[in-house]
Amino acid sequence: MNDPDPVVDHLAHVVPLVVPAEPLPPVATVVVVGGGIMGVSIAFHLAEAGVAEVLVLERNTLGSGSSAKPLGGVRATFSDTRNIVLGQRSLVAFEQFEQRFGTDIGLRQVGYLFLCRTGDQVAAVEQSVRQQNDLGCPSRMVDPAEAQRLNPFLDPGCLLAASYSPRDGYAEPARVVAGYRAAAERLGARFAEHTEVVEVTTGADGRHQVTTQCGSVTTPTVVIAAGAWSTRLGAMLGVHLPIEAIRRQIGFTPQQHHPYPTVPFTLDLSTTLYFHNHRHGLLLGISNTDEEPGLCREFSYGWTRAFDAAAEIVAPSLAHRRLAGGWAGLYENSPDHNAMIGRARNAPGVLYATGFSGHGFLQGPAVGEIVRDLYLGREPFLDPAPMSADRFTGDGNLLREVHII
Repeated sequence: MNDPDPVVDHLAHVVPLVVPAEPLPPVATVVVVGGGIMGVSIAFHLAEAGVAEVLVLERNTLGSGSSAKPLGGVRATFSDTRNIVLGQRSLVAFEQFEQRFGTDIGLRQVGYLFLCRTGDQVAAVEQSVRQQNDLGCPSRMVDPAEAQRLNPFLDPGCLLAASYSPRDGYAEPARVVAGYRAAAERLGARFAEHTEVVEVTTGADGRHQVTTQCGSVTTPTVVIAAGAWSTRLGAMLGVHLPIEAIRRQIGFTPQQHHPYPTVPFTLDLSTTLYFHNHRHGLLLGISNTDEEPGLCREFSYGWTRAFDAAAEIVAPSLAHRRLAGGWAGLYENSPDHNAMIGRARNAPGVLYATGFSGHGFLQGPAVGEIVRDLYLGREPFLDPAPMSADRFTGDGNLLREVHII
């Protein structure tokens, strides 16, 4: 029998550190910082376009940040035209993902149901539905009785109306990340996990040196796609990316012998309560306004009080449910809760896709295309100029989105 390592034995709570199996290449054409849905989508689309030596750096494992959530909503149900178009284009990519990449992403198009309990909400959502319909989305307004038929957990007495979009639903982010990674690697892209960026400097020649605990790599182009950690990375390059990290949590009810009725992904605009099926159980969540900003990702039960209070009004049978599991992750909130996508104006060779405020997974495929086209200098399918981070420095208009939780 081997004797225990005396250092590890003494430090009972030591954190084991993983050493990457392969050294970093000394140079790369593009370095993408962040290995969530955004980073792997960008890497795939660049590699598919023929960009050689694309390198993705991830401080943990791919998809271990906000992309690690068990299920991610996919939808085009927004009020801002840009968000609708990004959602639509990504929906097509999700629908074709298995055929294209050979990966089952667990896509379930059960629909989205947004609940309206005030007159102002009804008016705003009706306008959103008109915009969605103008862009080809099959969403529609429903009355309280139909909302309950779609979701029998609801109390129709508290509702004035709802919007229903049957094409929307949810998928499994981990499978999408794995599918993009495999496809990108086949095209020559490289992924370095357990590799944390500690410094980025820019030389007189405009090339960036990205330093990690595993060594350095030199590149003419850095893409910041690091979610809640993007502000710090941007500062290293002189790029202002204002993000506030907020912990968001969800819970899972115990699995039943028989599944619950299939219901849409349902969200209450008044309280931000949301829920949908999870196998033979339910996934429950709410935007907890008491949450302090920060990078905490430990699960706690404080949010359940707000959920139970909201459920007592909207879906009484869901209040005070016992939870069998939970998840805590970070929303990367920008000041107006909309994404920042663009090329840095005052930092040559720097692009960014961050600040998605909970919408990153559902917009990831489309944003990968946009960043690819910005890098290649060609016109994207959607002009990202209004989504530039410059809007937070007085050079642009803030974006307004009704369908945010």
